[in-house]
Amino acid sequence: MKPIRSFLFVPANKERMIDKAADAGADAIILDLEDSVPPDEKAQARALVAGKIEGLAAKGQRVWVRVNKSAHLYDYDDLMAVVQPGLEGIVVSKPWGPEDVHTAACMVAEAESRNNLEIGSVRLIPILETARSMQLCFEIAEHPRVAGIVGCTAKNADVARALGFIWTVEGRETDYLKSRVVMAARAAGKLPIGGLWQQVKDLDGLESFTKYDRQLGMAGDLILHPSNVEVVNRVFTPTLEEVAYYRGMVDALDAAQAAGRASVMYDGEHIDIAHVKTARDIIALAEGFAERR
Repeated sequence: MKPIRSFLFVPANKERMIDKAADAGADAIILDLEDSVPPDEKAQARALVAGKIEGLAAKGQRVWVRVNKSAHLYDYDDLMAVVQPGLEGIVVSKPWGPEDVHTAACMVAEAESRNNLEIGSVRLIPILETARSMQLCFEIAEHPRVAGIVGCTAKNADVARALGFIWTVEGRETDYLKSRVVMAARAAGKLPIGGLWQQVKDLDGLESFTKYDRQLGMAGDLILHPSNVEVVNRVFTPTLEEVAYYRGMVDALDAAQAAGRASVMYDGEHIDIAHVKTARDIIALAEGFAERR
């Protein structure tokens, strides 16, 4: 799946916000039928989302939907309404473990079948919000329908309550969780996604938070407000200076290999093919994001 730097939540009961979402610049949006919608508005929100997906996708917007969860299943009516052409995937909230993800995958397959979609075309991204799901993050990530997993460490939210940690700006208490999510996702060949910065008006804090997620290996972050998109996209995009540095590295090793050497000194460092493989990945990532502008 194409990388996602910014994953913007949009309340599914707010038509004006949904209509503006495609102009926010986020790589993907999550039309949220769960926490963002009051209980007595969920049926109306479901119908609204069902009517918006195709139009948003036609504008080139990648669309995901977070559905509700009952005590035993993910909401069948939600899935039947939103699994349709133009939907990239379903965000799975609060799975207890891989068995919940398997159940969600089976329900999505049934919705695909009934709505005449190709089986397997709609992907899943579980948000790991229970202690058990965090412990079993690799088993969740390796499900074939899963495109990525989220290690979300918002202040005083589900993960903090599940693990009993005290949130700090520095984030030391969440390092282990985030690193487990990154390792599990990368081992399964899926996207590791971080977040969530709740102080949406504190853009300096958001930038520091996002830079640390990138440093740990996250591919992108969940975000709550359109004003946060630019910061998150910028942080997760290799800079022009980075790209120039890595292009120079590739050229330096190419010249060395042409002269019969397998390594070379570049910018004061010893490099070989392993470093250049990393360089090529970063250049390709930057070029992919440049094509979206």
